[in-house]
Amino acid sequence: MKRKREEIEKGRSEIMLAMEEISLVNDRKDRANNKISTLLLLTVSKQLLRVLDKIGPTLFVLRQDINQNIQRIEDFKAEDKSRSSSLTEIITKETDEGTERKAKSCTKALIWLTRSINFMVALLETLINSPDLTLEEVVEEAYKNTLKPWHRWISMAAYKVALKLIPERENFISLLLGKCQDFDDLKDDIRSMISMLQPLLDEMNSILEKHELEKIKSI
Repeated sequence: MKRKREEIEKGRSEIMLAMEEISLVNDRKDRANNKISTLLLLTVSKQLLRVLDKIGPTLFVLRQDINQNIQRIEDFKAEDKSRSSSLTEIITKETDEGTERKAKSCTKALIWLTRSINFMVALLETLINSPDLTLEEVVEEAYKNTLKPWHRWISMAAYKVALKLIPERENFISLLLGKCQDFDDLKDDIRSMISMLQPLLDEMNSILEKHELEKIKSI
């Protein structure tokens, strides 16, 4: 099975593989209420980890946060399947209970997963639109515009250290590329994935603004 998968994946970019996984759940909505599923957010977040892996261990803090937040949502889904199928239901439930701002709430996990996805979208956009920037500069720009406004000094210090260990831009791009691709193909894949992710981000931003949760900072 593993060998078969390797043959199937040969020649495809890491971005294309991520899109294929995301597309499997992209249309699974609550048909009655047109709500994007929690499963979609979790799938996107897991694919985000695959892309971050290509940068290497330098963004360990971000990877750890994403893993912890994914696990929190999955634990909640296991406990309450009937009320965890959509993002709206989770946030509404915790808001009604007054627990949405607690450190280990699912709502805060969803907020930080959304911000992590925003970070990756910004990183990939900057990568293809600013060819003269080093990967360190690309990551720094994406961080400044997405995660930094919500981090306190401890988190910012950790990211500042991580930036010094970022690999060369060319190495990162070569790891994202499929064996039969060039950079123009990769740019097309990235643009397609960003378009695929935008409805999810719009949905999450709308939910957070509705409940006045979009400006929550880290502990």
